[in-house]
Amino acid sequence: MMDQCEEDSGVLQSVLPTGGTDQAEDKGQPTQSQMGDGGNEWDTDLETDNATNRIQSRAERYLKACRKIGVTPISSFLHNLNEANLNLNHYSVGPLGAKALAIALQNDNVITHLELEDNALRAEGTRYLTEMLQTNINIQSLNLSNNQLYLEGADVIYKMLLDNCYVKSIKLSGNGFDDSAAKYFAEALKDDCVVTELDLSHNNFCESGGEHLGDMLAKNLGIEVLNLSWNSLCMRGVAALSAGLKLNSTLKQLQLSWNRLGHIEAELLGQVLKQNNKLKLLDLSSNLITDRAVTLLCQGLATNSSLRVLKLSHNPLTNNGALTLLKTVINNTNSAVEELDISTVFVNEAFMELLEETRQRRPPLDVQYSYMSYTARNVSALRIFNKFLNERNESVMDFFQALDKDRTMKVSTSDFRKAVKGQLECLIRKFDKDCTATIIYSDFES
Repeated sequence: MMDQCEEDSGVLQSVLPTGGTDQAEDKGQPTQSQMGDGGNEWDTDLETDNATNRIQSRAERYLKACRKIGVTPISSFLHNLNEANLNLNHYSVGPLGAKALAIALQNDNVITHLELEDNALRAEGTRYLTEMLQTNINIQSLNLSNNQLYLEGADVIYKMLLDNCYVKSIKLSGNGFDDSAAKYFAEALKDDCVVTELDLSHNNFCESGGEHLGDMLAKNLGIEVLNLSWNSLCMRGVAALSAGLKLNSTLKQLQLSWNRLGHIEAELLGQVLKQNNKLKLLDLSSNLITDRAVTLLCQGLATNSSLRVLKLSHNPLTNNGALTLLKTVINNTNSAVEELDISTVFVNEAFMELLEETRQRRPPLDVQYSYMSYTARNVSALRIFNKFLNERNESVMDFFQALDKDRTMKVSTSDFRKAVKGQLECLIRKFDKDCTATIIYSDFES
């Protein structure tokens, strides 16, 4: 059995660059291809040698740390020593494994994005990493999601953020943080201008947690993306967040899906949209927002000129709420809305016709919705339509050509509605299967 030194050497050889040499190289003489014009190729050889030496040095440092601490080296780390994005998600690193990584990365100047999600780091392992960040000035993005950090880990992150000058993105989803932990983050970030992205989704923030984070938003000067999805925010918590947003001048994306937002919270956010013209994305998916709540939200949407994306899927909305949203966007001449996600709302023909008119005036508008079909599954719309035409001694082509005055080979559903009068929903659904609000009749046989 090979000893530890031989094993380490084998690992090193597997990650170092390899390549053959010709006879001229063996003798220390440059080949013609190396010389190029003026022999400038020598610089590249030196750079390659230096890069190889740096990789070897970093690998040796990591392996030595693993040997001293008594943990198994992570092969993925060794094979990606020259990559700026180091992804070690789901590797069961653990606290001691984090310590070995921290030693290896202490003075690293290559890695900028460090992914360590789901590694059971706990507070202990996180402390090793944050101590490493006191000397490592290259890492800008840190993912510590799902690592069982809890309140003790929040305290570790708090101390890191107080002295942070380089980490711009930090993901802390799913770490069991409660309202007490929110206080740590709020205190550390209230005057911060370095962190631009903060992910605190899948935690346990409630009323006072929202209050702490709202106070932070009122003073923070850097956060552009804030993810608070999958918490339990409502009422006082959302009121504080809304108050903070009215004073905030940097936040561009706010994710609040899977909380407990209803009509009161929607009204508060509507007031935010009246005053805040920095927010570009608002995700309110999977809450308790009804048609009434949408009406209150639209009080702010009616004058807002910055919001581009509004997500409201998986809420108890109906076609009435969808119409309210669409009309509000249309009537606001300064509206910047480009994407409206109401993909779980069933809309009817009136909504479809209004959407068609809107798209002609505002082509960039993308609305995601579901179409309401009133046709029973055992009814053949085509059979009904043919019966209708037979009574008039008309073919399908004759019927549509009579409506298509300009010979464009398509007619609007509104003209079709006026012509057939009865059995409209089943007929329209049959001929406009993709809900485009037009019927292309060129494929029909006479």
